[in-house]
Amino acid sequence: MSDLAGVRQKQREYLWPASATYYQESVVLDSGSGCVLRDGDGREYLDFFGGILTVGLGHCNERVNAAAETQMRRLGHVSSVYSTLPVVALAEKLASITPGPLRKSYFVTSGTEAVETAVGVAQIFTGSLEILALRHGYSGRSMMAQALTGHASWRAAAGQGAAVKHAPAPYCYRCPFGLEYPSCALRCADDLEEIIQTSTSGKVAAFLAEPILGVGGFITPPDDYFQRAVEIVRRYGGLFICDEVQTGFGRTGKMFGIKHYGVEPDIMTMAKGIANGMPLAVCIARPEIADSFQKLTISTFGGNPIAAAAANETIDIIEGENLLARVEERGERLREGLLELKERFGGPIGDVRGKGLMLGVELVKNEAGGDRTPAPAAVARIFEETKQRGLLLGKGGLFGNVLRVAPPLIVDDAQIDAALGILGESFAALGRV
Repeated sequence: MSDLAGVRQKQREYLWPASATYYQESVVLDSGSGCVLRDGDGREYLDFFGGILTVGLGHCNERVNAAAETQMRRLGHVSSVYSTLPVVALAEKLASITPGPLRKSYFVTSGTEAVETAVGVAQIFTGSLEILALRHGYSGRSMMAQALTGHASWRAAAGQGAAVKHAPAPYCYRCPFGLEYPSCALRCADDLEEIIQTSTSGKVAAFLAEPILGVGGFITPPDDYFQRAVEIVRRYGGLFICDEVQTGFGRTGKMFGIKHYGVEPDIMTMAKGIANGMPLAVCIARPEIADSFQKLTISTFGGNPIAAAAANETIDIIEGENLLARVEERGERLREGLLELKERFGGPIGDVRGKGLMLGVELVKNEAGGDRTPAPAAVARIFEETKQRGLLLGKGGLFGNVLRVAPPLIVDDAQIDAALGILGESFAALGRV
């Protein structure tokens, strides 16, 4: 047996406490393949969080690994001051698969950097500094990204906050106006206009939003939300920055989540699923917006040829193996199973939401009894129960009361059924306490 306790002790001794791990006793992972992870003792777990929605093609995908290894033997790092074939090929490919007139890419290594780049170029292009973001949204760990984030727990030192105005999230289960969709007439979208009129100079640089709010607990806007919201923002001179860091590359059943909503972004950010775990992120924009950035800038590791080669192969697999249709089918099976659990266990499951293989389960005190008080303790219990039975999940939400269920895109029916079975046993155990 491995010295897992020793690894956990060294984690506490040598890593910052901010590098927090899940579970009362963290899982020490050693290997993985497909949708399965193994700890240092060889115990297997179904992975239904995918490295935070990153390994869409599963762990150690052979084709992606082979593409990276081949590139590694040919050319590794040279920085962006030189052109390389993998990076240029990827930029051309992204221009062909992203919605609307998005065409020119800037490569970085993380979603945080991509968001920073998007905000900066929007401010340069429009001549305005003010950015609209959503409450419950998450944008990363830099100072600007923290300022954009709508969660106090993720804002350790949020600088540049004066330029950011937060709008109500399209959070139908907890509508900030106490209304219900569709009779609400999209009040949350219309409120953007009042925010612009009362809390800004009257002209904004951009509206930044995720198609589904990831860290926020997979908050899923109504299908007509973005059309209304983006129309308002553009009327006041603003651009639409679509944050596809979590939703991109097939996660929702579309190549990009915004394709569910019939809106074309002016700027888009992407990371996570782009290269199946390799560090790569992108900010892509309309040509005239990208061309407005005239000052010198560089991301030393951005567009690394090895990561770019992995990304090219990842996209080829998603398209060539028709994974988008597979995600829609498997996502519907998973959603139906989660809704069945809601029917069976009633009280603790308040809401099931999401698209494709990006599904959230919000836990509350007693939905059946009309009590929607957030229940983070129930999430903690479910986490321990599912871990014990060999299933790894994610969590999120402002109150930490949402299970984030997001297996790799290659998950099969048997694995979905096994995960649902484990969840059923875990909710049954929760009810016995």
